[in-house]
Amino acid sequence: MKLGYTMIYVPNVAASLTFFEDAFGLSRRFLHESGDYGELETGETTLAFASHELGKMNFPAGFVAASESSKPLGVEIALVTPSVVEAHAKALTAGATELKEPETKPWGQVVSYVRCPDGTLVEICSPVGGSIAA
Repeated sequence: MKLGYTMIYVPNVAASLTFFEDAFGLSRRFLHESGDYGELETGETTLAFASHELGKMNFPAGFVAASESSKPLGVEIALVTPSVVEAHAKALTAGATELKEPETKPWGQVVSYVRCPDGTLVEICSPVGGSIAA
């Protein structure tokens, strides 16, 4: 077993893809012609977005939409970069909301938190141990 996808249900898939492209420099892999599903190039594990409409189909009893929650959900996407301060500033310029400015943790890792316009919680962090594994 391995992790294949992380999927986030959002109000507008194309807008979320565009935000992640602008804020974090990720590349769009795919956007379905319906606009209900899209993916980003993120390495071995796919980061995908699906519309709230697909969420309603998959979960008829309902789900908590991050975009409708006043507080971030207890789930985050962690993006690793050697340049946390610069990446954090770029995300804010692209429209993210700052939850916690970059800080150095006792173990040496630099970490910050932002919330995307679609409600997604993103940790921007330096690699543990100093290098990004390919």
